[in-house]
Amino acid sequence: MVLPRKLIFTFLIALSVSITSSLAQKKMSNLDTAYIESTDNLFAARVYFSHKYTDLLIKVPEEKREYVFEPNSGLNLGLGFTFQTFTLNVSVPFGFLNPDRQEDWPFYLDLQAHVYPQKWIFDFYGQFYRGYTLDEKYLVDSDEKYLREDMKLNSIGLNANYLFGGEKLSLAAAFNQTAIQKKSAFSPFVGFEGYLGGMSGDSLLIPSSEMLTKLNFQKAKYFQFGPNAGLAGTLVFGKNFFLTGVASVNYSVGYANWEREETEYKKWGGVPTYLLRGFFGYNDRKFSINVNYVYKNLNLVLNEPFDQAVNTGNYRLNIIYKFEVKREFSEWFYKINPMRILNKNLKPE
Repeated sequence: MVLPRKLIFTFLIALSVSITSSLAQKKMSNLDTAYIESTDNLFAARVYFSHKYTDLLIKVPEEKREYVFEPNSGLNLGLGFTFQTFTLNVSVPFGFLNPDRQEDWPFYLDLQAHVYPQKWIFDFYGQFYRGYTLDEKYLVDSDEKYLREDMKLNSIGLNANYLFGGEKLSLAAAFNQTAIQKKSAFSPFVGFEGYLGGMSGDSLLIPSSEMLTKLNFQKAKYFQFGPNAGLAGTLVFGKNFFLTGVASVNYSVGYANWEREETEYKKWGGVPTYLLRGFFGYNDRKFSINVNYVYKNLNLVLNEPFDQAVNTGNYRLNIIYKFEVKREFSEWFYKINPMRILNKNLKPE
């Protein structure tokens, strides 16, 4: 059987993103073992469902309505493992999971790496979407979904935070189960973030039937950066159940540019944004089942009548089984594990 090019492409993207994410992780050191138990010596095999997206939200001034352009992405089914701090995940958006996706639309690429080494929080976004839809619920004069195969959205961003209480709080335990949070812990954090991107279409993005000529545009681009601060915490309850929340707010200085036919609009300004994470599940030395969600709101600089946001999300359901491996396998894997290049303290166990 010959695999479709789109399936092969998606497979390779999922593979590359997983490897990139894992290489950024480091073995925990100076942990308070009363709060965190490391499980680097356990092989964690996972089955998971995930969905990643980047929406374009266009607000209608002085009205309680908006337009949300959604990408032609879908629900992915994946397999993966974690061992000796190395993580590899591979996922594919199978057709039976996504009956509403448009077939034969252009390829899209969504790279999201959410990495939580001790004392740090890193988020990388690299989205290159091709093809968007506007649900009929947003349209005044239509009962059919508005399809824009020509629409493009590119967005690149980086968020970095220092976690003050990283010796007692493990976000890696909540996200990819490379450790176990034994007791509840909380910590503030501070950091910095920056984003740039743009969106465009072959014609004005909002359908002409909506009669919003003043609000409409064909191309836009943006760049913004600034400091952020927030609070992270994990509540451990029952026996190995956990609830983790991470929230931060940011104020960015930025620039935005809009184009409509022969007219161009530009604006420098400041704008608040926020980033939320939520994790819930069960995690012990043999088994874990959990759900997690990462959501980034990126409001763009306001220049009336242009009021937009680029919102990125990533939610996942993980089912994980952990087990010990033979010493021989551990030693062999250590020899090929790229993590040992970055982490001199990593040893086969």
